[in-house]
Amino acid sequence: MKKAVVIGGGITGLSAMHYLERMKKQHGLELELELVEKDAELGGKIRTVKKEGFTMEVGADSIVARHASVLPLIEELGLEEQMVYNGTGISYLYTDNQLHAIPKDTVFGIPMDREALFSSTLVSEQGKERAMEDFETVNDRFTKDSSIGEFLEAFLGKELVDRQIAPVLSGVYSGSLRELTLASTLPYLIDYKNDYGSIIKGFEAHKETFQGAANKKFISFDGGMAALIDRLEEQLETALVRKGVETNSLEKRDGRYELGFSDGTSSEADFIVLAIPHQQAQALVKDDTLDEEFGQLINSSLISVYLGYDLPDEQLPADGTGFIVSEGSDLACNACTWTSRKWPHTSAQQKLLVRLFYKSTNPVFTELQNSSDEQIATIAKADIQKSLGIEQAPAVIEITPWNELMPNYHMGHKTAVLSLEARLSGAYPGVYLAGSSYYGVGIGACIQNGKDLAQKIVQAVSEK
Repeated sequence: MKKAVVIGGGITGLSAMHYLERMKKQHGLELELELVEKDAELGGKIRTVKKEGFTMEVGADSIVARHASVLPLIEELGLEEQMVYNGTGISYLYTDNQLHAIPKDTVFGIPMDREALFSSTLVSEQGKERAMEDFETVNDRFTKDSSIGEFLEAFLGKELVDRQIAPVLSGVYSGSLRELTLASTLPYLIDYKNDYGSIIKGFEAHKETFQGAANKKFISFDGGMAALIDRLEEQLETALVRKGVETNSLEKRDGRYELGFSDGTSSEADFIVLAIPHQQAQALVKDDTLDEEFGQLINSSLISVYLGYDLPDEQLPADGTGFIVSEGSDLACNACTWTSRKWPHTSAQQKLLVRLFYKSTNPVFTELQNSSDEQIATIAKADIQKSLGIEQAPAVIEITPWNELMPNYHMGHKTAVLSLEARLSGAYPGVYLAGSSYYGVGIGACIQNGKDLAQKIVQAVSEK
């Protein structure tokens, strides 16, 4: 009997195992399944903490609803009645030490029409006139493999990019826009420019699509994101799930692979899914012919800080859902989500809950990494006092570091992954890389990645 082992019990590994079980049953295959997770609980970067009436997602807080993999899985798991959608409202930029509303009809800060451009309080009249050159210029050199920062600056101007677009896009994709490609961020921008002669015109032509998606854009669950992880685990019927066990070694052995574990046990496998961060995969495979490609993959870090107050949610600005911080401000954080406003289910009594993000791109991040939780909390409270004027001490503080676990898709990322895949498949047939280190940072992309790998393994088993 063939055996498949999934190493890593985050959303990618769990999705792979979920679909392996389903396909095994559908095709009547003899396939032994095992999932191994080094932590005591499954979930990876999906982790829900509940305290004092607050529900806090210390990792990923939601799923992008429009991804094709998402709703089918939720339906398969019977979680439809537990779904909740995000509250909508004004997003702000904290610039020049005050909050500025990001104009309504924008996507990642990019205006969808002239009115959205000229309503901005973030850009000067000269900057707006420069952005209007987008209607006159022609793209004769940029492709989807070009830098998105250079592309946007060429057609919309430096001021609009630096003051309104870059803070938003960099906040989402965790990197400098000049080091991120169009392909890895917003590939449709190149089509808008080429097909409509203008990025702004392209957005205007698709405005209804973006406005329609804005209302129900993100999904969570009324019991927290952990509901997804718990249900995936509950529905595994035949797979052996081993938690609190680290995978220490991977060796080729007589046409199969032998895995050694921290509890002294071992397993043989025909197929292995490495649904773990790329640094861990590299350490496990231990093959210096792969080190060059692995070395081109980059992760960043962040610290998540929740502050829960014994104050009504209405203390927040009307209709707001949070802010992103521009460079050079008097705040240490990179962004702040008004969680109780965006996700009402996270605060049972509609008390104020906010989440601050401190990223490794931040000049103060090294200092924060070496600080105690008490010192980090002091900085977070100061940021809330400066930005929102709240001086009361929080009733709940939850601090979570994510060190070297946030993938950064720089311009060489895709090429490095393709080369790594080719080398790995040649030297280790049946061993697959999986997860956000390689194929997409969103939960939807991770679910699809897991499903695709399950199909690949089932096909290989069926052919033998």
